[in-house]
Amino acid sequence: MFKKIINKILSLLVRIRYGKLPVNLFYYYRDTYYCQLVQLQYLLKDYVIKKKYKSLYFHGEFAPELQFALPFAYWHYKNGTLKSTHASKLTKELYFFSPHHEEIFTDRNNEGNYNYEMPRILYSQDYDMKKWAPVPLKETYKNEIYVFEKPMLVIANRYNMEWEGPPISFFSIDLLDQIIKELKDKYTIVYNRPRPQNITMDNSDIYELNEYEWLSVTHPDVVLMEDLYQENKGKANNYNHFQLMVYANADRFLSIHGGTATLASYFGGINIVLSKQGPEHHFKCYEKLYPMFSGAKVLHAKTEEAVLSYIKEYYN
Repeated sequence: MFKKIINKILSLLVRIRYGKLPVNLFYYYRDTYYCQLVQLQYLLKDYVIKKKYKSLYFHGEFAPELQFALPFAYWHYKNGTLKSTHASKLTKELYFFSPHHEEIFTDRNNEGNYNYEMPRILYSQDYDMKKWAPVPLKETYKNEIYVFEKPMLVIANRYNMEWEGPPISFFSIDLLDQIIKELKDKYTIVYNRPRPQNITMDNSDIYELNEYEWLSVTHPDVVLMEDLYQENKGKANNYNHFQLMVYANADRFLSIHGGTATLASYFGGINIVLSKQGPEHHFKCYEKLYPMFSGAKVLHAKTEEAVLSYIKEYYN
């Protein structure tokens, strides 16, 4: 009952301050205020007492975990108040700093995104976050193993269900062909589209793009991440750990919105993100949030033509 009353008050505040908003966006505004309100109860623990007390639980999707849960946990670690972290399987290496990390969830789901114990969830009109610190994944996992003669460029693709429908944003075979022909002489191109068996699944089905066989025949000089993982020269504990090791040695990325683009934005350099639609556009996530992960220059391409235009301007 108390939460319902608070939400009614916050809803009124949103309407007064922002006017009429689309229904699919309104609740993100309200959730931002609710999260800020929840954090008030921890003022003494976080800023005065400062003992290890925070136990973070998160089993939402990969993107919000990287955007909000991981930096929130790292802030508490640096603040001296992190006690433990609890997340989905294959996340131990992400929470390398945690005094005690447990992988207690076997999958990810949308409901798990709504952890109001964090300063932000999903999308927000305000990314001026007090309890949020960029996690030094690049510095932690940089290595001498995944180094090539030419600079590395990672194409991080995805071909998943989107909003319970078919894929919308992805690098098609035709677009991949154009990208590779444009850049193969200057870069060692590493292609990554994880198979379902290598990641912790959420509520989005992964479809088959049939690009692997095409790549091996048409562009055999492209390095496939799954081939590198099969060799596993870096002795990675799992595919997530392996991705961190490879990405840490790269400064150029092409990625797709969601967890794919979020992870790529953790490693500095330049990241061209293809995102044709989504709440990220309204909230300007690629301009306001994604550069915060590592200081990377994040370029939002809404069309395939824009991807090619950014490549000519920034990667040649």
